Amino acid sequence: MARIAVIGAGMGAMAAAARLAVAGHRVAVYERTQTYGGAVRRVERDGFSFDTGPGLLPLPAVWRDLFVKTGKEPLEACVELVQVDPSARHVFADGTEAALPNASRAGVVAALDEALGSGTGRRWGDFLVRARDAWDRTRRPLLEEPLWPNWQVLAEREPYPAVPHKRLLRTRRAGTLAEVGAWELRDPRLAALLESHALAHGLDPRTTPASAAVLPYMEHVFGTWYVRGGLRELARAVYERCTARKVEFHFGAEVTGVLEKDGRVAGVELAGGTVAEADLVVAGVAPGVLDRLVRGAAVRGDGEVPARRGTASRLTVLLALRGGRPAGTAHRTVVHAADREAELESLFGPAADAAARPTVTVLRPDDPGLVPDSGHEAVTLTSVVPAGARIPGRYAEELIAVAERAIPGLRDRVLWHEVRTPADIAEATGAEGGAVPAPALAAGAGRLLHPSNSTRVDGLFTVGGWSHPGGGLPHAGMSGALVAGLIVEGPDFRGSQ
Repeated sequence: MARIAVIGAGMGAMAAAARLAVAGHRVAVYERTQTYGGAVRRVERDGFSFDTGPGLLPLPAVWRDLFVKTGKEPLEACVELVQVDPSARHVFADGTEAALPNASRAGVVAALDEALGSGTGRRWGDFLVRARDAWDRTRRPLLEEPLWPNWQVLAEREPYPAVPHKRLLRTRRAGTLAEVGAWELRDPRLAALLESHALAHGLDPRTTPASAAVLPYMEHVFGTWYVRGGLRELARAVYERCTARKVEFHFGAEVTGVLEKDGRVAGVELAGGTVAEADLVVAGVAPGVLDRLVRGAAVRGDGEVPARRGTASRLTVLLALRGGRPAGTAHRTVVHAADREAELESLFGPAADAAARPTVTVLRPDDPGLVPDSGHEAVTLTSVVPAGARIPGRYAEELIAVAERAIPGLRDRVLWHEVRTPADIAEATGAEGGAVPAPALAAGAGRLLHPSNSTRVDGLFTVGGWSHPGGGLPHAGMSGALVAGLIVEGPDFRGSQ
């Protein structure tokens, strides 16, 4: 039985802690803030309740597996999962709309044909078939296995089987998501639908490899889910599973250094000089934070995937509305930018800044527990902004103006609003500029791979969105499973079978 110190109480860190405790280890979590969950937070005011991090749960099987492996109560006994249908309503720049059914390829094809014109659904359906090939080729190495030592194979090979495209007497294949949209989907609305899946993770579709086709594929195949009471309830359930397995939590306990002895970790030092001895350390922190904690030692070596610094963050506007949620309202609506190229240039160009009239995701949960009574509604607006961006006060009004395309008369219903900026994310997670990590993707010269969960420092492991397999709730859960496997079974661990 080893003594294991876990730095941070984010979702990936707690997933690792629960699994390691079940394996018989003594696990203590040190969290610098006063609560658990990392970016999965909640704001409560005047009887309203809002998620300030993720609002929907993809691939819930990852968290079901955690609860199966760590106790008798399954996930559904601890939280109520609701499958969202439609999965999303899309409002495109030209005013056309499409509501896409949840986890139904045939339903999505039919809905697109009806909304956007005959043939559009078939093109999207054919794209999903190719995306499935990319998923089949990358699922295990990118989600279920520790990062390969020869990770360059993942970096160099494009798993998406692009359709040959003749252009200027040359035959080319799409190498980026934007090229897939332009050459294979051949409709600006379908291209916007495709690119919105990358943009939601802070990725520029003009440079993101075609392998990102797995992102819409995962949503269409595995569905989109809501946790009754908000995603914070999932964080609560994971925290309670940890405490039930005797994981110790120390809140307000900032780790200031990882201690080493004879070339191996020996524990952690806390603010104020207190030392907590440990045989192993699992760090669920951002790359810059980890570099500061491990003094005088190289965490990553030559030939390894370098630590990534995120460039994108999120702005969230919480709206308390008078008037109830109309029956039949979609839980999620994506309102696409009127000028996508201008939006991308403002977010990812050399002079990146928050985009005027950006793509905005509108979340309108059908959940009585989030509002004081049936005469009110809690709505969340989210857009991508550059990490570290200083958000002008008027920018919340820009998001509200965009959201009015989905909710007519929205301004007149607002009782009050609160804004959560990249600075708030930085405070909650420690990530520089409030950057939000993207999921790991193949190809693209390895730019979207994340460092291995093991490090060059003996006994030090990394977990969470800034290490393999990257950002997003499913990926965070898998990182916990991978770290636990590497510790319990050793360096030869090869993932779930």
